[in-house]
Amino acid sequence: MRFENPVPLSEIAQLIDARLVGNTTAAATGINEIHQVEKGDLVFVDHPKYYEAAIQSAASFIIINAEREVPEEKALLIVDEPFEAYLKIVDTFRPFRPSMELHASTVTLGTNTVVMPNVYLGNHVTIGAHCIIYPNVTIMDHCTIGDHVIIQSGTVIGSDAFYYNKKTNRELHYKKMTSCGTVEIESGVEIGAGCTIDRGVTGVTRIGAGTKMDNLVHIGHDTLVGRNCLFAGQVGIAGASVIEDEVILWGQVGVSKTLTIGKGAVVNAQSGVPSSLDGGRAYFGTPVGPAKEKMKELVWIKRIPQIWEKLNKS
Repeated sequence: MRFENPVPLSEIAQLIDARLVGNTTAAATGINEIHQVEKGDLVFVDHPKYYEAAIQSAASFIIINAEREVPEEKALLIVDEPFEAYLKIVDTFRPFRPSMELHASTVTLGTNTVVMPNVYLGNHVTIGAHCIIYPNVTIMDHCTIGDHVIIQSGTVIGSDAFYYNKKTNRELHYKKMTSCGTVEIESGVEIGAGCTIDRGVTGVTRIGAGTKMDNLVHIGHDTLVGRNCLFAGQVGIAGASVIEDEVILWGQVGVSKTLTIGKGAVVNAQSGVPSSLDGGRAYFGTPVGPAKEKMKELVWIKRIPQIWEKLNKS
């Protein structure tokens, strides 16, 4: 999430009751997760396992619950509960502002765009030119839609990320991590009926230009989909994955989180993808493997009863 204007660290420290160490005169330009941080960003870390990764990341300022050495140009904001500090920053700089109108007053629509009845458009939604938004579509706050985009009925764009902070202080429970990111749909995208595209937790979920989606497709938070991809019905992609250009995912393919599927890969129907895949190849199975090898495996599996029978007779 980008702040509207750079915010002095002293102001943020006062907000979250933090002790400042390091470059205390700087200003933060935003807050982000570790895998999306840029120079000028805040990031939070609350587990020793990830302290060094956060300090050495692109983030300039680290909200942390222990004092550590920090590069000269960076700063630590030391608090007891970094996660609670994150929530307070988000609630302050992007507070929840419900819009009770079908189209919020801050919506921007391009020329020759058609928005049909019962479409909900939240705060600061931008839709480009020559789009068709069919009935009962929901586009939540701060989402951006490019030109020549078609969105079929019942689709929801910009719903909260499925993202929780695991707490075990007394008993196991999950605390919601407030989503302050966005969704960007680039030009020429077509999205079927009943699809769901979650916003980034702090960054962006992006659908690249020319990509086409069938009905009932789910795209998780912070996923980056490339250009001219093709997703068939009931494809599900978990959070923070990268789907490169021209990837085809056939029906009911499930893709795990934080992985990459390379350019031009094809994953056949009902396959499960637990880890990254190289581009330019066809895949099949659960877990996926090269399609030709998996087909040979199926042939041999069918022969097992015959082989077993022959072994028992010998």
